[in-house]
Amino acid sequence: MPQNLAQTGPASGHTASMGPRSTLIPPCVVFEDEDLLVVHKPPGWNTHAPSPYAGEGLYEWLRHREPRWSDLSILHRLDKETSGLMVLGKTPVANRSLAQQFEARRVEKVYRLRTDRVIRLERWTADSSVVRAGDRYVARPHAAGLDPAETRFQRVAGGDRWTEWEAFPRTGRTHQIRVHAAQGGIPLLGDSLYGGTPDRRLHLCAHRLAFEHPRTGERLEWTVDPQWDQDPRSLLRRAVIASAETDAYRCWHGASDAPGSGLYLDALGPFHLLHSDPDSEGEPETPPGIEVAHLHHRRLNRRVGFSGTEENCPRWIRGDRAPEAFMIRENGVRYEIRFDQGYSVGLFLDQRDNRRRLLTGHVAAGFALQGSPGTPPEVLNCFAYTCAFSVCGALGGARVTSLDLSRKYLDWGRRNFEANGLDPADHDFIFGDVFDWLRRLGKKGRLFDTVLLDPPTFSRSKERGDFRAERDFGALAASAAAVLKPGGVLFASTNAARLEPEAFLAQIRGALAGVGRRVVCEHYVPQPPDFPVSREEPAYLKTVWMRVH
Repeated sequence: MPQNLAQTGPASGHTASMGPRSTLIPPCVVFEDEDLLVVHKPPGWNTHAPSPYAGEGLYEWLRHREPRWSDLSILHRLDKETSGLMVLGKTPVANRSLAQQFEARRVEKVYRLRTDRVIRLERWTADSSVVRAGDRYVARPHAAGLDPAETRFQRVAGGDRWTEWEAFPRTGRTHQIRVHAAQGGIPLLGDSLYGGTPDRRLHLCAHRLAFEHPRTGERLEWTVDPQWDQDPRSLLRRAVIASAETDAYRCWHGASDAPGSGLYLDALGPFHLLHSDPDSEGEPETPPGIEVAHLHHRRLNRRVGFSGTEENCPRWIRGDRAPEAFMIRENGVRYEIRFDQGYSVGLFLDQRDNRRRLLTGHVAAGFALQGSPGTPPEVLNCFAYTCAFSVCGALGGARVTSLDLSRKYLDWGRRNFEANGLDPADHDFIFGDVFDWLRRLGKKGRLFDTVLLDPPTFSRSKERGDFRAERDFGALAASAAAVLKPGGVLFASTNAARLEPEAFLAQIRGALAGVGRRVVCEHYVPQPPDFPVSREEPAYLKTVWMRVH
């Protein structure tokens, strides 16, 4: 019988070794074998991406994470705000079998829901079609041309101001359970679209899932706790962050986690850093539902380059004060964090998944970082800052050249190498202007397997003057192409808010074509799931990996 998947990967105290690394399986995965992947989707995460630039859905995030998951297939879906169990197929055998079982209604799906309404019935069945009406769905009597929809409800628990029900849908129409529950007088808590009392989450969970194993025929079954009383924002982070190897991530992301919120909260090891709107008065309160013992605070500064270091440093609020320097862990890699160096503390948390790609040597489904094994690949990390990308490249088996305009940050980068058992002497650290050094390296015929471009939105150097990402990224990509091997990988990333994804990609593609280089493979990703994307908080991070001939 297949067993629930054990977490595998390097321990947090691993010693450095050459070659791509594995990392822990994300906590949302509850079962895996040769054919199946069963996951527990948290509330607030789409099953799949609503558009190419609006954040990865759970499916895309998983499919591109592990090479063995590259052929994952969606066999059923859950609404964004619905939590619970989903099965994805890994093989054609699984896909065919499960598709047949879903069609024949041999897959058992049991949902749990909560409502604050009371009806006299203990069990009842809704049998009416569900049709779209504007931005919602409504129940309609069966009629020619309408697909039937049937849901059986049974009360299972009750409290002071709520009752809990199990729902057994015989069909799988969009919003079916929500529409039928509202039709029967028990709209879900948190389901204001269908008349439910507002709450911090939709109280609907795919609680139990059972079917026949596609290869052995054995009956498999899983159940999960609906976790009604836990903060949904925390559930999302706990689904994607393996705490045994990562203790730095975003806990709260502005309006995506609460409409109108101007707060952003980062976990950094034992400390939390709260960012608030520059126009807010006094010291802000931490977001609701999140317990924070050791808190520092900083106001967001829209003019970082025009203010002093002291003005941008985080300020202690309560609990223990952060020491001058301390370590955090991300995917088993250690980084030095400091609160006394101005606006950035030493690590950009929204690049965690991209650093993992360097660490594991796997960019996306069908896109390995290195085309063939052999001598250690050469990586050039431009705008290296504290060399976080460089450390992951080196741990992944590459020889890395880190290039930055600050000696202080390059020294910080060397400390990050040493913290991970890497000898900085085995790698190169170059102080200077990126454009100048790309020209010099190109003249010397120095070529790299991977070139990383993650420039600041705005920077200024004596040699070249101002750099603005929305205006100059194409010129930067063209300069980088001069030192990129044929078949090499170009990584380009920016958080320039005014640069739209389409324009960003067009600028890079056009610049590469202008110097006679051709993109043969491309993978675009926005920020990771703990930086959720919404209408109120649109995606700001734009990243593309390109294999270039």
